[in-house]
Amino acid sequence: MSHHVNSSHHRSALGAALEWYLDQELEEMIGDVPVDRTRLQMALSQMVPAMNIAQGFSEPPQASLADEIKAAPPAGAAKRQAFLGKSDAREEAVRLAKEASTLEDLRAAIESFDGVAIKKTATNMVFCDGNPQAEVMLVGEAPGADDDRQGKPFVGVSGQLLDRILKCIDLDRMAEDPKKAVYMSNILNWRPPGNRTPSPAEIEVSLPFIERHIALVKPKILILCGGVSAKALLARGESISRLRKSWHDYKPLTQELGIDGQEIQAIATYHPTYLLRTPAQKKAVWMDMLSVREKLDS
Repeated sequence: MSHHVNSSHHRSALGAALEWYLDQELEEMIGDVPVDRTRLQMALSQMVPAMNIAQGFSEPPQASLADEIKAAPPAGAAKRQAFLGKSDAREEAVRLAKEASTLEDLRAAIESFDGVAIKKTATNMVFCDGNPQAEVMLVGEAPGADDDRQGKPFVGVSGQLLDRILKCIDLDRMAEDPKKAVYMSNILNWRPPGNRTPSPAEIEVSLPFIERHIALVKPKILILCGGVSAKALLARGESISRLRKSWHDYKPLTQELGIDGQEIQAIATYHPTYLLRTPAQKKAVWMDMLSVREKLDS
């Protein structure tokens, strides 16, 4: 009887203790063995000076909680700093692009611009290839490994495929006749590491340069190769498979550039690198190129 009473009392005490812990929002048990935190603190206070002396450091001053709160950055400070950095980079890109009155000015402006981190990992700045007097300008996404090595867009295996596709509609990047020539560039002028997809921030900062580039070339037709290029320059969110099914009116999005002029007819199509992985889509690109030929002839 006495044992039963003691057991009941013990369970009642445990229940009361558990209820108190829950009231205090203490939901984790740190260990099974009680810890004498006073002795532990005294032991640590003796160990730290000894470790500092052994490592050649003096004992650091003890900061109060108030000092730590004052020293801590305000909530969201890092995020705001990153945002301001991107904003400053875009503002500088707009200024440089706006001041460029020739293609050589623009090339020099992009080379001097340090607002994109991928510049540090790239080998060469990739600006353009082809005839700047061409009626057709082709804009891709970003340089690949071969482009980075040679400093020209659309070289290597994907570039060779693109050249064959264009020749089927009597266009050539090497042609001197503007009616048969093609001029090429990219949204980004520096290769992203590992050929990764350009980030939204990189596209936003680079947009003033490519829009100024298009304004200086003044093509009659834009061919936008790949989803990144099409979505960025057309300000659309649809997939490339949807965007490629019709012609679009391109007009600059960066209003600060003050570019006035006639809207340019633009067509979106698959990137040649994608065609190397998905040959079945070559038929779709062939239809897009026939549409370009028909537009030029009309």
